[in-house]
Amino acid sequence: MSQDIKIKKGLTINLIGEAEKNLSGAPRSRTFAIRPAEFHLRIPRMMLREGDRVEAGQPIFHAKDDESIKFVSPVSGVLTKIERGAKRVITQLLIEADPQDTFVEHGALDPKTASAEAIKTRLLESGCWPFIQQRPYAIIANTEVIPRDIFISGYNSAPLANDLDFSLQGKEREIQAALTALSKLTSGKVHVGIHKNSNGVFNGMNDVVIHRVNGPHPVGNVGTQINKIAPVNKGELIWTVAAQDLVIIGELLLTGRFNAERIIALAGSEVKSPKYYRTKIGSEVATFVYDSGIKNENVRVVSGDVLTGKSVTLKGHLGYYANTVTVIPEGDDYELFGWNKPVFDKISTTRALTFSWLNPKKKYDLDTNTNGEHRAFVVTGNYEEVFPLDMYPLQVLKACMVKDLDEMEALGMYEVAPEDFSLTEFVCVSKQPHQEIIRNGLDLMYKEIG
Repeated sequence: MSQDIKIKKGLTINLIGEAEKNLSGAPRSRTFAIRPAEFHLRIPRMMLREGDRVEAGQPIFHAKDDESIKFVSPVSGVLTKIERGAKRVITQLLIEADPQDTFVEHGALDPKTASAEAIKTRLLESGCWPFIQQRPYAIIANTEVIPRDIFISGYNSAPLANDLDFSLQGKEREIQAALTALSKLTSGKVHVGIHKNSNGVFNGMNDVVIHRVNGPHPVGNVGTQINKIAPVNKGELIWTVAAQDLVIIGELLLTGRFNAERIIALAGSEVKSPKYYRTKIGSEVATFVYDSGIKNENVRVVSGDVLTGKSVTLKGHLGYYANTVTVIPEGDDYELFGWNKPVFDKISTTRALTFSWLNPKKKYDLDTNTNGEHRAFVVTGNYEEVFPLDMYPLQVLKACMVKDLDEMEALGMYEVAPEDFSLTEFVCVSKQPHQEIIRNGLDLMYKEIG
């Protein structure tokens, strides 16, 4: 039975530079990159060497602890470089792409008639398994455990985020195939959260439970939806899948090909013509950023949204899971007496010399300046104002910092991911790295509890 979700706690950050609903094809990238660090806690073991040719969908490496989890090339070409860091850790794989892709052919598989085991085998051998994340621990899903439920967010509420109703239009057949397949891999249900006014692709889908969500960010985060629908308790495991990854999974089942296509929202106040681009996983950011044009050179390019994304250079590559690229001003200048004068051009949850609360719909041009320095936690109560999950955010953070596993368990760490603390990090007057603290806490739990 569907359960509509409405939250009051949170913060909608309105920024200048929203991508226009205009889709263009990005120029073909010359090189593509895969960064193993994005597959958290999965150590890569190479299956190819430098100079080897690859086809789109061909495995390049597998997880050291589970050889069945394969990671494949998004395009066909030549594996030109394996970059390594300290202790010879693989940091990046570079593929020089062919002008046109040739694909590994797996053959079509009808999700309606296929068995759960056949679907699971196809996802593993094709390289689609890394799209499935699990909670607890927010890592690639364990292949040996059947999830209690599967959760998908069909709505992005983050600042300047990809509008999924737009980017998924026309992909109903692929999405339905993926949802039908996933419904056979869980003992429970597949839950999809969409905006209360959405008329997008998820309406009328079979084999799922639709939930309509309403409220400020982070109502679009899958963690918020999990907490309000069916929280994760100790001993339980659920899966999450990003909405755009459903298209890749569905196309694989229908055509037998791993097509790593992405619809990217290029947004931000420093982009001359913010809009949507069709590209592929791991492509060069410059191929679409320079196509739209940037206003200044002193900018921060973020692969992802401004709250949870990773900084990349203009010569860098799109993240494996990213569907947004944001370009905003670099905050490397400082205001004289900025702490002691009225503030009209920034967002704040307090009313001490700040006035953003007077005009909640105003759009801002914010840079990367943190407007303060790192210090010990100051107890202000502002975390609770923007944190809709049914737990105590400050206590969770402190438990992670002191590595108190019992307290972390008791406070609900099994159901959170770093992105769930992005807003508390944004409003933190102490400038503490909340997402990093939570990530380290989850890693400790995985190591000690498993």
